[in-house]
Amino acid sequence: MLWFLVILVVIVAAGVGMYNSLVKLKVRSDGAWADIDVQLKRRWDLIPNLVETVKGSAAHEKGTLEAVIEARNRAMSAQGPAAQGAAEGMLSGALGKLFALAEAYPELRAVEAFTELQGSLDKIETGVQNARRYYNAVVRDYNTKTQVFPTNLLAGMFGHTGREFFTLDDEAQREGPAVSFDS
Repeated sequence: MLWFLVILVVIVAAGVGMYNSLVKLKVRSDGAWADIDVQLKRRWDLIPNLVETVKGSAAHEKGTLEAVIEARNRAMSAQGPAAQGAAEGMLSGALGKLFALAEAYPELRAVEAFTELQGSLDKIETGVQNARRYYNAVVRDYNTKTQVFPTNLLAGMFGHTGREFFTLDDEAQREGPAVSFDS
């Protein structure tokens, strides 16, 4: 009888430990996604300032400016890591075209506000990249935990399912917009 109780206590303790590790990873992945969300919001808030700055020097590039705003709006309304990744990829492409205008308009590169905005965007892009890397690492750990035995038994019983990674579909989009400070 005593052995039975000892074995039962060990099994319950192992189950509690596995369940708690799943919950901890789920909470960490939620927090990591919130970090990505903060960085993306910073990026989205910067874009209207960039567009306004470019309007002053390259107002006749209306199509490019509208494409950036449209991509920003799509990114802001995207839900979930997969949709967010696709929308952010489109936004990065549109921003790349916007920064290509700086090459065509040297007077734009001379505008101090534009240069400052480019620097801010570069810092934000680094923040997004770091937050994405951390999120994906936590999701990898969580997904692994939900699939390996015996934790997968508890994961299924308590509704812990795999999470989506935050990825970009196009290899060119993974690089983000080119930000250059050359004169």
